[in-house]
Amino acid sequence: MRPTQDIETPTHDTELAMFGRPNAFARQFDFWDAQYEGRRLFSELLGTFFLVLVAAGGGVVNARFGGHAVPASARVVAPALMVMAIILFMGTVSGAHLNPAVSLAFALRGDFPWRRVPGYLVAQYAGAVLAALLLRGLLGMPRHVGLTLPGAGISAPVALIWEIVLTTGLVSVILGTASGAQQVGSFAALGVGSYIALAGLFGAPVSGASMNPARSLGPALVTGDWTAWWVYLAGPVAGAVIAVGAAWVLRGPGGGRVGRRAAQGTLGTGWRPGPIAPPSGPTGEKGGTR
Repeated sequence: MRPTQDIETPTHDTELAMFGRPNAFARQFDFWDAQYEGRRLFSELLGTFFLVLVAAGGGVVNARFGGHAVPASARVVAPALMVMAIILFMGTVSGAHLNPAVSLAFALRGDFPWRRVPGYLVAQYAGAVLAALLLRGLLGMPRHVGLTLPGAGISAPVALIWEIVLTTGLVSVILGTASGAQQVGSFAALGVGSYIALAGLFGAPVSGASMNPARSLGPALVTGDWTAWWVYLAGPVAGAVIAVGAAWVLRGPGGGRVGRRAAQGTLGTGWRPGPIAPPSGPTGEKGGTR
């Protein structure tokens, strides 16, 4: 354990050693502390709200303004950019799952406690519903607009298989970038966001490239349109299970320290009560460079 003075007045070397983890020993285990669960659940609700606001809102805004306001490519890339932003600005609070399939995968992998899964799922679906309600209240949501549906001429079974394949890839990227071997700080957001954008560009015409039950079922609940809803529940769940199996083949069992921290959050790198750096010097100028 580091001396107390190293924690209170960190040097450059200790800051480097603490990169990616809370810089007070008492904070290292906050993600096990139930008193912070409300903060994590709010993070999941808020993150999923913004994700669905962008993912469903692209179609709603496009329809509201004549059908040519938001290009198809922008409608599938925008959610990817939003996911990247969410991971970067609050991924360390809750793990930024934003997706019931991801929460399930982390739990199956052994990186996330099963007792916390129900709360995460409720928060994710609540965020999706709130986003759909806001879109409906402000712009209206005509039938099928903003939903994920099989493409023209695509049967529900084909869309199901497509969602399984796409979700397998997505969850594989998430589990891989959460592992100790591949994780390079915030660059994990780039991997996840890039995959979502690529999957959307070629997969959206087939199934909508949902890969997320909350994103699909939240707007379906608000609009009352349950067309092929089971595809967007069964597909992502099956894809998540397959991805967990692939992760076991690639990297062995989960449950490691880095994987747990990525899945559960740490309440923020360097988080602690009080000022980040204490005053120093005769003039009272703030110390530190952050």
